[in-house]
Amino acid sequence: MSTLTVTPRTRLVRRADRGSFDRPTVHAILDEALNCHIGFEVDGQPYVLPTVHVRIEEQLYVHGSVGSRMLRTLRQGAPICVTVTLLDGLVLARSAFHHSMNYRSVVLLGRAQEVTDLQEKRQAFDALVEHIARGRSRDVRPADERETRATAVLRLPIEEASAKIRTGPPVDDERDHAQGCWAGVVPLKLMAAEPIADPVLPPGIALPPSLQRYRRPQ
Repeated sequence: MSTLTVTPRTRLVRRADRGSFDRPTVHAILDEALNCHIGFEVDGQPYVLPTVHVRIEEQLYVHGSVGSRMLRTLRQGAPICVTVTLLDGLVLARSAFHHSMNYRSVVLLGRAQEVTDLQEKRQAFDALVEHIARGRSRDVRPADERETRATAVLRLPIEEASAKIRTGPPVDDERDHAQGCWAGVVPLKLMAAEPIADPVLPPGIALPPSLQRYRRPQ
C-alpha cells in the first residue's frame, strides 16, 4: 500500500493539515536525513538518543554496541519512538508569536527486533555506510567476524508512522502587515564543506569522485 494506516497514536491533532501518511513521503524524509533520535524508557526514566539509521524497503535499521543500554533495552521488545527532522528554513514573521520554521519530519512507533541472520546483518552494515556516503561500502574493508559480533543491529517495521511538513511564508495577522520590519523565509540546507584528509593517509590516495561531489538526496 502507498499509504500508511492511520492509528490512534499517529493521528495528527495539532495542525493536521500539515500531516501526511504517504509512504513515499515518509521514505524520502528518512532517506535524506543523516540521523534520527530514538526515544525509549528504562526503569521509568525516558531517554532520547541520536544515532545513524538506514531504510531498506519497509524496514528501518539502527546499530550500535551490543553493550549499549539503548539497544539492549530495545532488543528485549521495549516500545520505541523514532523521530527525524529536516530543517528547511527560518520563517520570520512580523510578530514574535508567528515566527516558525519550515521543516519535514517523521515519527515512527513500534517495537524493534534484533537481526540475527548474518547475511541480513552484513546487508544492513553496507546500507548504513551507503546511507552516509553513496559508493563508500565498495571502497572500505567490511566488518570482520569480531566487529560483527560486537555490533547489534535492530530493525523496525515502517508501519505505524506519520510525516509532518511546513512550507511557505509566514502567516501574520493582517493587522501586522503594516509593521515596518522585514518578513519572509531564510532557507536552510545541509551542505558539505571541503573534505579533510586523515593526517596518516599515505600520499597519492586521491579523493574518490563520490566525495568530490558529495550531496544528500533531496
